[in-house]
Amino acid sequence: MSSTAPSRSGLPARLWVLPALIGLGLLVAMWQPVELSVLLEWGRAASGQPLFLTAIVLAMVVLFAFGLPGSIGLWLIAPFQPPLIATGLLVTGSVLGALGAYAISRRMAGNWQPEGFSGRIVSLLEKRGGIMTQTALRILPGFPHSVINFAGGLLLLPLLAFTLSALIGLTVKWAVYASAVHGLADAVESGQAVQLSTIVPLLVLSALLLLGVWAKHRLAASPKA
Repeated sequence: MSSTAPSRSGLPARLWVLPALIGLGLLVAMWQPVELSVLLEWGRAASGQPLFLTAIVLAMVVLFAFGLPGSIGLWLIAPFQPPLIATGLLVTGSVLGALGAYAISRRMAGNWQPEGFSGRIVSLLEKRGGIMTQTALRILPGFPHSVINFAGGLLLLPLLAFTLSALIGLTVKWAVYASAVHGLADAVESGQAVQLSTIVPLLVLSALLLLGVWAKHRLAASPKA
């Protein structure tokens, strides 16, 4: 069947993304065209402006609503804001974007038929689209939020369950990410050793990544109805 081809051909390409980003980061770190401390100082100055933060949140809303990657907001907010504030801003942008995608996809019912791994996510939500399943998919890395968002409207999942699962799942996910990124940024800026408060979110993030990989392979290997 042709529907299995995208998942097989697309997986290696996705696996190259993280090593490529790490390699790019190491290259920039070694080259350092601009001192990292200077970049952090610029970021803190910009993130202290309410208009800047509002623009980032609005950009996240639009990007998530149209199924585009809006997680760039993490890197523009988390290094420079306390984790609690960063989590609130990121949750606001991503949940409002999810509701926008839900509204858009309701008008697309019957016109969007994803294949491959995305199709399996939609099939899973069609069978078990309760708040627990949606929340788990939100928390685990590797499950694209755009697919979950559009599947919600496409399958006419209850709006209340959709909203609560997005709020709970994204709060947990962004809290871990924001704490890890902010802790690393502080450690780099201060030049001090990484503290336990930074290591714990990284360990949680690593556990989520491993669990996400396991769940993704289980779903990919399961027979599609």
